[in-house]
Amino acid sequence: MHIKNMSSSGRVRAVPLLLWVAGAALLATSGCAAWRIGQSADLARESEPWQQRPGGAAKRLLIVGDSTAVGTGASSAERSLAGLIGKAHPGLVIENRARDGAKFSDILSQLSVDTRFDFVLVQGGGNDIIRLTSLPELMADIGQVAERASQSADQVILMPAGNVGNAPLFFPPVSWWMTQRSRKLHTFVREAAERNNAFYINLFHETQDDPFVLDPSLNARDGLHPSDAGYAVWYQALLQQGGALLSTERVLPTHTQ
Repeated sequence: MHIKNMSSSGRVRAVPLLLWVAGAALLATSGCAAWRIGQSADLARESEPWQQRPGGAAKRLLIVGDSTAVGTGASSAERSLAGLIGKAHPGLVIENRARDGAKFSDILSQLSVDTRFDFVLVQGGGNDIIRLTSLPELMADIGQVAERASQSADQVILMPAGNVGNAPLFFPPVSWWMTQRSRKLHTFVREAAERNNAFYINLFHETQDDPFVLDPSLNARDGLHPSDAGYAVWYQALLQQGGALLSTERVLPTHTQ
């Protein structure tokens, strides 16, 4: 009787839990899932965020986000996205507050309106996809992060995770579900960027066009994070879609993707 009379809100809350249990069960049937998860934990322990503080620097970049902003999966910090930016712009101060495992709700606490930066780069969303943050909550968290970031810097760059469903860690039907959630993530980020005059860098690709599917070497050994080559692909996406976004001469892009 209690099940029959369950409220609609109770049913809504129960659905994500049931889907999570189903997804976990499907992952457990994969012979390599446990190994990949262990590899991911090892990579996180080995990772260290790239930071640089050159003397007499004129411009300052704050990086916030999850393990992809830390650079997990790269063989060294200098081969992460932050490291590649730093190597290209040695005169740029880079403060990296990103943390492995962070969701968008955690990224909010990494931002500070008390310190002013020229640029803020936000990388995240993968943990919200995998850990099943509800879509209304995710949309609200992204909006809050974009708003606070815009209070912390003259220029905000939102660079959410790519198509999580294409990660080698996942198999159908879980991969299809992860792809659907990834599409929603990118929609929310694109809309938040438009509202806050920020730049949205699009890393989402359908399976047939995804460079990480076409070239497996772009994936780290855990099948979830980028490798050195994968971060290089992301850096090229930042350059192509953002133009001279992080130029120390303050040349800004003229469009979003």
